[in-house]
Amino acid sequence: MAEWLEHSVQVEVPVPIDEVWNLWSDLEQMPRWMKWIDSVTVLDNDPNLSRWKLATGGLEFTWLARIVKKAPNQIIQWESVDGLPNRGAIRFYDRHGSSIVKLTVAYGIPGWLGRLMDNLFLGRVVESTIQADLDRFREYAINSQAKS
Repeated sequence: MAEWLEHSVQVEVPVPIDEVWNLWSDLEQMPRWMKWIDSVTVLDNDPNLSRWKLATGGLEFTWLARIVKKAPNQIIQWESVDGLPNRGAIRFYDRHGSSIVKLTVAYGIPGWLGRLMDNLFLGRVVESTIQADLDRFREYAINSQAKS
């Protein structure tokens, strides 16, 4: 039986919401700013399905994710349909010339692993990593805007 852990982080990006949305919704570019994501491949036969590969510290996990809700400039919500159990949402808030990007991710870990590891320690590592990912996204978005 899996135990679910959830984390939320956010960042303000000094880039208009349309540009932030366009950058984030190009899922295959995520390894550019997400440290643990090794690759993302959107399936040709269904653009709402994507194959993800996470690699860190010699561990590797893969999963197939389905977008379950997508509203331009507002939200992309997903859930895994095989592999590493996870779900979450990325939300976008327009601040008239800048944007707030909020990422919520939940993942299932086997109950025995949860008892073996200190969940607070694991939570701090995951949260600091995804906060750093959003900080890298902010820089990526700023640099992308400067090039256009």
